[in-house]
Amino acid sequence: MAEPIDQMRRKYSRGPLERERLDADPIVQFEQWFEEARARVKDAEPNAMTLATVDPNGAPGARTVLLKYFDHDGFVFFTNLESRKATHIEHNPSVALLFWWPELERQIEITGIAARVSSTEAAKYFVTRPRGSQLGAWVSDQSRVLTSRKALEIKLGEIKRKFADGEVPLPKFWGGYRVTPTTIEFWQGQPDRLHDRFQYSRKGNGWKVQRLAP
Repeated sequence: MAEPIDQMRRKYSRGPLERERLDADPIVQFEQWFEEARARVKDAEPNAMTLATVDPNGAPGARTVLLKYFDHDGFVFFTNLESRKATHIEHNPSVALLFWWPELERQIEITGIAARVSSTEAAKYFVTRPRGSQLGAWVSDQSRVLTSRKALEIKLGEIKRKFADGEVPLPKFWGGYRVTPTTIEFWQGQPDRLHDRFQYSRKGNGWKVQRLAP
């Protein structure tokens, strides 16, 4: 008999997160945790993150996207610029990102402001994508109603023929967003749900670090 949902729980035992071990720079701290996740997360994508947005009516939306790179300017992902998520961001650029790495019993929550990257930056990344992904960017009217899978496959065939003899160009409706963080929270699971949480908040040109109650 399957375990009742209300009895499903995991015991966290990987040790505490201590303030003294945190880097003063949250981007450096993120990089440390991300590299650990990259080394340990074998059956999933460690760069997968939940992106939360709000639509023009105030209703939230969330979906998984892939982090493509990050630096002190922010965290970058790419998408169809006419998609639901992009429409939300253009209306309200305040977003949240969430990384969850169960193997490490860790999560990172980032809140910030999303802004489009330049077309030059988008094109620089686009040429590094596999050709199939480049073609897919042209095929999908992301978030629009689709009559059938067959219709998608027919359109893919048309696009393949159109660009059969050369490189696949960057679609004008495809690009990226950079999320400039205002807060970054590092969460480490602990026994009895007394988790360790430390939040970095912007303070002038630096960051303030505070421990949060679990």
